[in-house]
Amino acid sequence: MIKFDETTNGFLLSGKNFSYAAYVNGEGCLQNLYFGKKIELEDLGYLISRGGNRASDADKIPFEYGGYGRGDYREPTIVAERKDGAAMSGFCYVSHKICDGVPEVQGLPHARSGGQTLSVTLKDYFSDILVILNYTVWEDSDVIVRNAEIVNTGKEPVTLKKAFSFCADLPEREYSVLRLYGSWAKERYPEVTKLGRGVTRIQSLRGASSHQMNPFMGILCESCTENEGECYGVQLIYSGSFAITAEVNYNGTLRLQGGINDLNFGWKLCGGERLITPQAALCFSCEGLGGMSRAYADFLRERIINPNFVYGRRPIVVNNWEATYFDFDDEKLFSLIDEAAALGIDTFVLDDGWFGKRNDDKSSLGDWFVNTDKLKGGLKPVIERCKKNGLKFGLWFEPEMISEDSDLYRAHPDWAVKKEGVEPVRGRNQLVLDLTRGEVVEYVFNAVSEILTEYEISYVKWDFNRTLTEFYSARLPADRQGEFAHRYVLGFYDLAERLTAKFPNVFFEGCAGGGGRFDAGALYYFAQIWTSDDTDGLERTKIQWGTATCYPVSGMSCHVSACPNHQTQRITPFETRGAIASLGATGYELDLTKLTEEEKQNVKEQIKAYRQIDDLVLKGDLYRLSNPFESNYFCEMLVAKDKARAYVVGERFRGDPCDYDRILKLYGLDENKTYRITELNLTASGKALLNAGVLFPRLPDCGSWIWHIEEAK
Repeated sequence: MIKFDETTNGFLLSGKNFSYAAYVNGEGCLQNLYFGKKIELEDLGYLISRGGNRASDADKIPFEYGGYGRGDYREPTIVAERKDGAAMSGFCYVSHKICDGVPEVQGLPHARSGGQTLSVTLKDYFSDILVILNYTVWEDSDVIVRNAEIVNTGKEPVTLKKAFSFCADLPEREYSVLRLYGSWAKERYPEVTKLGRGVTRIQSLRGASSHQMNPFMGILCESCTENEGECYGVQLIYSGSFAITAEVNYNGTLRLQGGINDLNFGWKLCGGERLITPQAALCFSCEGLGGMSRAYADFLRERIINPNFVYGRRPIVVNNWEATYFDFDDEKLFSLIDEAAALGIDTFVLDDGWFGKRNDDKSSLGDWFVNTDKLKGGLKPVIERCKKNGLKFGLWFEPEMISEDSDLYRAHPDWAVKKEGVEPVRGRNQLVLDLTRGEVVEYVFNAVSEILTEYEISYVKWDFNRTLTEFYSARLPADRQGEFAHRYVLGFYDLAERLTAKFPNVFFEGCAGGGGRFDAGALYYFAQIWTSDDTDGLERTKIQWGTATCYPVSGMSCHVSACPNHQTQRITPFETRGAIASLGATGYELDLTKLTEEEKQNVKEQIKAYRQIDDLVLKGDLYRLSNPFESNYFCEMLVAKDKARAYVVGERFRGDPCDYDRILKLYGLDENKTYRITELNLTASGKALLNAGVLFPRLPDCGSWIWHIEEAK
C-alpha cells in the first residue's frame, strides 16, 4: 500500500482505487506529485520529470506542508511565532518511516485500526520546530487520513498562530466547490459554486462544527455529476471551530488545507511539547459524488464509529419530547410506555425535564439528580414500567451546560464560560460549562456516572443546545486564552471517551439542538446523531440527502413526528413520514396516545417492515436517484453489498398535472443480474433498470412510495 523509491526519493500511497504520490525534491522539500486514479511506482520518475517546478518559484511548488514568509504567497499551513516575533518558516525533509496500523492521536477521535502509515519528519529552517506528517491508507478504502504533529525541540516557547492538519496541492483544472451549509432545522444543504481565483473558506467559529457549516468540503472536477466524473472530499474528524480552505493560485493550481480554525487561535508550545492536530479524511472518487459518499460511508463505519454498535440492530425508540415537552408526570409517561409496547417499539427515551427543579428551560442544568416532585418515585417506577412491557429505558442529558438557577452554579459560578465583569451571552437561557478545566470534566463525569450506575439505562441522548461565546477561561493565563476553543473540544472528547468506556453497553446518541454537531469526531463516540430538530416529512428529504453526502445513513436518527409538524406546520401523510424515516435509524417523536387506530396500525406495519430492511440501513450502499433540490421528486436506494437486494424510498412533493411519465434510472444494481420489484410486479434486468429506467409513480402532494427489489431466481 505504501512504497518508497530510493532512486527518486518518492513515496507512493495506494488505496482501493486511488494513489497519492509525493517526493523529496532537489532542495530537500517534500512536495506533492499526484492524487487520483491508481498509478504504479515506476511512474514516479515520469511525474517528477514532468513537474517543471523550479526551486525559485516557491509560490508554485506543491508543498505537502506550506511555510510562511519565504516566497510562497499562498496561505500557509502553519504560522509559528518565536520569542523575537519572527514567524517565517520553510520545511526540509529529515526522515521517514512506514509502519502497519494507525498513528496514536492522543485525546482526539481517530481512525481506529488497520491500514499502513507513512510518517515524514520535516524540520523548519529557521526554528526548532519539527513537523511530523502522518498519512494512513487502507487497501479496501478510497480514503487517506492525514494529520500533523508539531514538536518544539528547543528550549524557548513558540506560539502557534495557525496549525492546520494537512496541505494538499492539486494541478490546474476547472474546479467547483461543494459545501454543506444551513441553520437550525435546515442542516447540511448542499451548495455547488465554481471556484475562482483566490481563497474560498468554509468555517465554524462557534466552538462546535455547527448547524451553519459542516466540516466537509467537496472539490468537483469539470463534468462531475452524482454518478460520473472525478471529485475529491475533505472531511475533518473534529467537532470544534474549524476551517477548510481552497485556494486557486494565479497559475490555476489548487491548494486544499484545513483543521483547527486559526482565528483567535494561539497555542503556546513550550520546549519538548507537541501539538497533535485533528485527522482529516481525504477522499478521491472517479464515480462522481455518489462514489465519494459511499467511500466515506464505508470508511466511517469501518474505521470511526464505535465497533460495539456500528452494525448492531438499532433500538427503535419513542422519545417523549414532542409528546409532553416539560409537562409530564409518572402517569403520562406510563401511558406512553404502555402504548409503545403495544405498537412494537422497543425503547422509551425520557427527554429533558427529569432532573433538578426543571419545569422549563430556565433552571437546573448541571443538577443531575432526579426531580422527585415531578416523578414521585424517581426513575425506578418508570424503568420498571418499561421492563414490565419489555422495553429498554433511555435518558436525556445535556452534560456540557449549566443553568444560572442551579445548585451547581450557586456553588461554582466560576465553572461557567464567562469573563468576570462582562455580561455573558446566553443561549436557550443557559451557559456552557468550562470543559477546559479538569475539575469540571471530573464533576460531570461523576454526576452522569452516578445516574448510569444507579439505574438500568441502556440508551443516552447527549444534547448540546447552544454553542460557545466569550471563549475565555478564568483558569487559563493571558498568553493561553487562544487555546480555549481547542481545549474545550479536548475536554468534550475526554468526557465522552471516559463515559463511553465506563459504560460500553450503553448506546449513546449525539444531539446538538438537532444537527449542530454532526461530524466524524462526534460519530466516534455516538453511533448515531439526531439529524435535525426538523422532522417534517418533506424537509427531511433535503436534510437527509445533504447529510448523506459524506455520512452513512446508519448514523442519522430519523423519527416520525406528529402533524401539523411542530417546526413547519406542514401536514404530510403518516406513510410518507415513516418512509422517509426508514432511511436511517428510525423511531418516533410524538404522543402515541393520540394516534388514531389507523395510525397505530401504520406504526406496527412500519416497524415490522423496517426490521426487514434495517441490515441495508446498517451495511448497504446508498444511491441517490432523484435530487429534491433540483426536481419534484426525492428518491434514494439502499443496495446490498452483493447486489442481491435493494430498497427504494421516494416522495413526490407536488401534484403537478404536467409532471408525469418521467423516468427514474436505478443506479447501483448489477447489470448482469435479473431483478424483481415486488410492489410493481415487474421483472427486468439490471441493465434495463439502469438504462431504460422505471416510471416515477403518480402521487398526490407529499405522496411516497417504497419498492423492495430482489434478485430473481
